[in-house]
Amino acid sequence: MLKEFKKFMLRGNVIDLAVGVLIGGAFNKIVTSLTNDILTPLIQLLIGRFRSDDMAASLNIVINESTVIGFGDFLTVILDFIITGFAIFMIVKLINRVSEKVTAPPAPAAPTTKKCPFCCSDIALEAARCPSCTSELPEEEEAEETEGEAEQA
Repeated sequence: MLKEFKKFMLRGNVIDLAVGVLIGGAFNKIVTSLTNDILTPLIQLLIGRFRSDDMAASLNIVINESTVIGFGDFLTVILDFIITGFAIFMIVKLINRVSEKVTAPPAPAAPTTKKCPFCCSDIALEAARCPSCTSELPEEEEAEETEGEAEQA
Protein backbone atom coordinates (compact mmCIF):
# COMPACT_ATOMS: atom_id res chain seq x y z
CA MET A 1 0.00 0.00 0.00
CA LEU A 2 2.90 2.37 0.73
CA LYS A 3 4.35 1.69 -2.74
CA GLU A 4 1.00 2.51 -4.36
CA PHE A 5 0.74 5.74 -2.37
CA LYS A 6 4.30 6.72 -3.36
CA LYS A 7 3.53 5.93 -7.00
CA PHE A 8 0.33 8.01 -6.79
CA MET A 9 2.07 10.99 -5.18
CA LEU A 10 4.89 11.02 -7.71
CA ARG A 11 2.58 11.04 -10.72
CA GLY A 12 2.94 14.06 -12.93
CA ASN A 13 -0.64 15.25 -12.56
CA VAL A 14 -0.52 15.20 -8.73
CA ILE A 15 2.66 17.29 -8.73
CA ASP A 16 1.13 19.63 -11.32
CA LEU A 17 -1.98 20.01 -9.18
CA ALA A 18 0.10 20.82 -6.09
CA VAL A 19 2.09 23.43 -8.01
CA GLY A 20 -1.16 24.85 -9.41
CA VAL A 21 -2.65 25.22 -5.92
CA LEU A 22 0.46 27.00 -4.66
CA ILE A 23 0.61 29.29 -7.67
CA GLY A 24 -3.13 29.92 -7.32
CA GLY A 25 -2.65 31.01 -3.69
CA ALA A 26 0.08 33.43 -4.69
CA PHE A 27 -2.00 34.68 -7.63
CA ASN A 28 -4.93 35.22 -5.27
CA LYS A 29 -2.79 37.61 -3.22
CA ILE A 30 -1.87 39.56 -6.35
CA VAL A 31 -5.49 39.86 -7.48
CA THR A 32 -6.67 40.80 -3.98
CA SER A 33 -4.03 43.52 -3.72
CA LEU A 34 -4.81 44.81 -7.22
CA THR A 35 -8.50 44.93 -6.37
CA ASN A 36 -8.24 46.43 -2.87
CA ASP A 37 -5.22 48.70 -3.30
CA ILE A 38 -5.58 49.93 -6.88
CA LEU A 39 -8.98 49.38 -8.52
CA THR A 40 -11.25 50.12 -5.55
CA PRO A 41 -9.50 53.45 -4.73
CA LEU A 42 -9.74 54.41 -8.43
CA ILE A 43 -13.47 53.68 -8.37
CA GLN A 44 -13.79 55.70 -5.17
CA LEU A 45 -11.93 58.56 -6.85
CA LEU A 46 -14.30 58.50 -9.83
CA ILE A 47 -17.52 58.11 -7.84
CA GLY A 48 -16.52 60.14 -4.82
CA ARG A 49 -16.52 58.99 -1.23
CA PHE A 50 -17.86 55.48 -1.72
CA ARG A 51 -17.64 52.69 0.81
CA SER A 52 -19.18 49.36 0.04
CA ASP A 53 -19.66 48.73 3.78
CA ASP A 54 -21.92 51.79 4.03
CA MET A 55 -23.91 50.64 1.01
CA ALA A 56 -24.28 47.18 2.44
CA ALA A 57 -25.54 48.44 5.78
CA SER A 58 -28.04 50.82 4.20
CA LEU A 59 -29.43 48.19 1.82
CA ASN A 60 -29.86 45.42 4.38
CA ILE A 61 -33.47 44.70 5.19
CA VAL A 62 -34.23 44.31 8.90
CA ILE A 63 -37.35 42.24 9.50
CA ASN A 64 -36.99 42.12 13.26
CA GLU A 65 -34.07 42.39 15.67
CA SER A 66 -32.86 38.84 14.99
CA THR A 67 -33.57 38.61 11.25
CA VAL A 68 -31.68 40.67 8.71
CA ILE A 69 -31.74 40.02 4.97
CA GLY A 70 -28.27 40.93 3.78
CA PHE A 71 -29.23 42.35 0.39
CA GLY A 72 -26.53 45.03 0.64
CA ASP A 73 -23.92 42.44 1.66
CA PHE A 74 -24.91 40.37 -1.36
CA LEU A 75 -24.54 43.36 -3.71
CA THR A 76 -21.14 44.13 -2.16
CA VAL A 77 -19.96 40.57 -2.85
CA ILE A 78 -21.19 40.83 -6.46
CA LEU A 79 -19.38 44.16 -6.89
CA ASP A 80 -16.18 42.65 -5.45
CA PHE A 81 -16.59 39.69 -7.83
CA ILE A 82 -16.91 41.98 -10.86
CA ILE A 83 -13.88 44.04 -9.82
CA THR A 84 -11.86 40.87 -9.16
CA GLY A 85 -12.94 39.37 -12.49
CA PHE A 86 -11.84 42.52 -14.28
CA ALA A 87 -8.48 42.43 -12.48
CA ILE A 88 -7.94 38.78 -13.48
CA PHE A 89 -8.91 39.62 -17.07
CA MET A 90 -6.34 42.43 -17.23
CA ILE A 91 -3.60 40.24 -15.72
CA VAL A 92 -4.30 37.36 -18.14
CA LYS A 93 -4.38 39.80 -21.06
CA LEU A 94 -0.98 41.19 -20.00
CA ILE A 95 0.48 37.69 -19.58
CA ASN A 96 -0.80 36.67 -23.03
CA ARG A 97 0.74 39.76 -24.62
CA VAL A 98 4.11 39.10 -22.96
CA SER A 99 4.07 35.39 -23.79
CA GLU A 100 3.36 36.13 -27.47
CA LYS A 101 6.52 38.23 -27.61
CA VAL A 102 8.60 35.63 -25.78
CA THR A 103 7.44 32.59 -27.74
CA ALA A 104 8.10 33.53 -31.35
CA PRO A 105 7.11 30.97 -33.98
CA PRO A 106 9.91 28.60 -34.96
CA ALA A 107 11.82 29.29 -38.15
CA PRO A 108 10.62 27.23 -41.10
CA ALA A 109 12.72 24.15 -41.81
CA ALA A 110 14.96 24.18 -44.87
CA PRO A 111 13.42 22.25 -47.77
CA THR A 112 14.76 18.74 -48.33
CA THR A 113 12.98 18.09 -51.63
CA LYS A 114 12.29 19.82 -54.91
CA LYS A 115 9.80 19.29 -57.76
CA CYS A 116 10.78 17.55 -60.94
CA PRO A 117 10.22 20.06 -63.77
CA PHE A 118 8.97 17.26 -66.04
CA CYS A 119 6.60 15.13 -63.94
CA CYS A 120 6.16 17.39 -60.84
CA SER A 121 6.99 14.60 -58.36
CA ASP A 122 8.98 15.30 -55.21
CA ILE A 123 12.66 14.38 -55.42
CA ALA A 124 15.69 14.85 -53.17
CA LEU A 125 17.60 18.10 -53.57
CA GLU A 126 20.81 16.23 -54.45
CA ALA A 127 19.20 14.03 -57.15
CA ALA A 128 20.56 14.28 -60.69
CA ARG A 129 17.79 12.12 -62.19
CA CYS A 130 14.11 11.88 -61.30
CA PRO A 131 13.23 8.47 -59.83
CA SER A 132 9.66 8.67 -61.20
CA CYS A 133 10.14 9.69 -64.84
CA THR A 134 13.91 8.99 -65.09
CA SER A 135 14.51 12.38 -66.71
CA GLU A 136 17.88 13.95 -66.23
CA LEU A 137 17.44 16.99 -64.05
CA PRO A 138 18.90 20.28 -65.24
CA GLU A 139 21.26 22.22 -63.03
CA GLU A 140 19.66 24.80 -60.70
CA GLU A 141 20.00 27.72 -63.16
CA GLU A 142 18.61 25.63 -66.01
CA ALA A 143 15.80 24.33 -63.77
CA GLU A 144 14.63 27.87 -63.09
CA GLU A 145 14.58 28.60 -66.86
CA THR A 146 12.68 25.35 -67.54
CA GLU A 147 10.08 26.23 -64.90
CA GLY A 148 9.64 29.68 -66.45
CA GLU A 149 9.18 28.13 -69.92
CA ALA A 150 6.65 25.62 -68.54
CA GLU A 151 4.61 28.41 -66.95
CA GLN A 152 4.52 30.37 -70.24
CA ALA A 153 3.32 27.33 -72.18
